[in-house]
Amino acid sequence: MASLELTLFAFVVGLTTCGLVGSMMELLSGRKVAFVEPYVSPSHVLRSLAATAGAGPFMLLNDALDAQRQRRISMVALLSCGCTAIAWSLALGVVVLAIASWVVRLLGSGLPA
Repeated sequence: MASLELTLFAFVVGLTTCGLVGSMMELLSGRKVAFVEPYVSPSHVLRSLAATAGAGPFMLLNDALDAQRQRRISMVALLSCGCTAIAWSLALGVVVLAIASWVVRLLGSGLPA
């Protein structure tokens, strides 16, 4: 049961991180997050990677919902994008928790590792 709880916790951390980063990007730019300029640009690769790493699931779902509304993708493709966003959020949560654990150990906190 502990592994299920840890998995759900990592998913929720990833979902929260994605939502916070995506909302912050939308507030700063005034545009919906998506895999387009100003968020993803071949001339600013590192910035694009950081934006995609932090808000990628949010971007993917926005693009997939827009494409489905315009009838460019089917419902099956939309569900596939949704499943990918769920897996991406889980992976993002695992990375965020690993970085947080590393920082706590690096700073020498009295908390158990």
